[in-house]
Amino acid sequence: MRLRALLETDALGLRLLGGEDELDRTVRGVMTTDLRDPSRYLSGGELVLTGLAWRRDAADSEPFVRILAGAGVAGLAAGEAELGDIPADLVEACLHHRLPLFAVHETVAFATITEYVVRQVSGERAGDLAAVVDRHRRLMTSGPAGGGPEVVLDLLTSDLDLRAWVLSPTGRQIAGAGAPLPGPLGATLAGHHLAATRTGRRAPHRAAVGGTTYSLFPIRNTGRGAVPAARDVRESVLSDWLLAVEADASDWPAARLDLLQGVTQLIAVERDRRDAARTVRRRLAQEVLELVQAGAAPAEIAARLRVAAPVLLPGLGVAPQWQVVVARVDWSASGQAAAAGEIASGPVAQALLEEILVDPAVSGPDSADRIAVAHTGEEAIALVPLPALITAPPEHDDDGASAESDGEDADALAGEPGLHADALLASVREPLTAGLADDGRLTLAVSAAVHSAEGLRGALEEARHARRVAAARPGRVCAAGHHELASHVLLLPFVPDDVRRAFTARLLDPLRDYDRRHRAELIETLEAFLDCDGSWTRCAARLHLHVNTLRYRVGRIEQLTGRDLSRLEDKLDFFLALRMS
Repeated sequence: MRLRALLETDALGLRLLGGEDELDRTVRGVMTTDLRDPSRYLSGGELVLTGLAWRRDAADSEPFVRILAGAGVAGLAAGEAELGDIPADLVEACLHHRLPLFAVHETVAFATITEYVVRQVSGERAGDLAAVVDRHRRLMTSGPAGGGPEVVLDLLTSDLDLRAWVLSPTGRQIAGAGAPLPGPLGATLAGHHLAATRTGRRAPHRAAVGGTTYSLFPIRNTGRGAVPAARDVRESVLSDWLLAVEADASDWPAARLDLLQGVTQLIAVERDRRDAARTVRRRLAQEVLELVQAGAAPAEIAARLRVAAPVLLPGLGVAPQWQVVVARVDWSASGQAAAAGEIASGPVAQALLEEILVDPAVSGPDSADRIAVAHTGEEAIALVPLPALITAPPEHDDDGASAESDGEDADALAGEPGLHADALLASVREPLTAGLADDGRLTLAVSAAVHSAEGLRGALEEARHARRVAAARPGRVCAAGHHELASHVLLLPFVPDDVRRAFTARLLDPLRDYDRRHRAELIETLEAFLDCDGSWTRCAARLHLHVNTLRYRVGRIEQLTGRDLSRLEDKLDFFLALRMS
């Protein structure tokens, strides 16, 4: 359809403010947003609806319109309900960029315009979608009372006998029809989707899990067959929602595929609403972070926290304790992809940290409404009030490793309230590893709890130091906690690689060579002996050996290395060599 048809439809209440010569532009979709930069959700040809919540002063209009024009949108429609008359600076910016601008009368809901555009654009290819939308107008209401994604998923079940779920990139269920997906299944499906997206395969993606086939659709504001926006997929792959349908779409006719693509466009409206709602929390976090980094007086920081507390802790006044979480996503250049330096990693880490901090047992799009995350440079930094989220101590993941394997003592942490670094990543490590593929890394760290504004600067530095400890570890997804800054673990990652290799080779290579030739298990014996603090009886019991056999093995270790395991210095050298190997 063309923009001119919208202007000629009286029920839509549109008034042209500029761009009369551009009214023959084709409209391929519709998007509602109040984001300052919605470019990653635009593919070209959209009618963009906005309530102007992104505009704080006249200087904001030009960059916003420039972004829309650069993305190739068909036109902009601004609501009069919030500010009354459309600001002159917005009209001027649209004239400058030749972007048609409409005013939407305050009595006309964006949902009415959205329904009309979706019906006109999708009607020829998916008449059943238009019928569904017509019968359930409440689906696209401008506020949360419309039911959100749950409504359209219920319709898929009742009208088309399809079970479907909206999932976050970590596999957390945001909406669903019928029984919820088990957490591990959601994570597995998200991992399949992220891996397929990173390889550039065309959606929908097919995943067979436990004898059941699922089709995975990205949730984006694009029509089927539309030209993708010119951006690096790594900028959005870790934040986009997906629609998982319990069916094999590989043999579906084009009309049904168009229907599901239309559904994802409707759900994308809910995603945009959620992102707009996070703007206030992000701004509060950014203001507090800037004060902390600038060395502001504790009284000034405390005053800003008092402003933030009602938003983050409604009904609780002020938070008794706060924690700081720092995360970073790093990309390396690969093949013909854009250089890693061209990817704005800060916003990627910000969106991802907002998702990670949500309790995985909580479903729904608004379950992160007490999480404030800012970003500075390449880092994302979260200010977390402890009453808002209490995470259980680390659990064993699939390969048997626990949080202790990443350096945190699970027993020590079990009785401590608040966030624990490795526990945050326990349920999301699998899908995020798939999304990071072979060129990305996520590192995350958590500070200790602080009880006042005076402690926030130290907490921020503590979390940043711990993140650098995590970054020195192998793996795509790594975490570290503040406890590790009080032990040798803090020092080991910063030993130069050539020094580490030389040190460990000198002490451990003779034992490894001997083990390969004789299967003597000297390395295993050394680890157990040190872990038992040099106790012969406890070590022998752990290894199921006679004490004399243990003494023989320890003697062989000393003979091969020229060290004496009765001396503290030699025990310490072996201990460090094992930790660095």
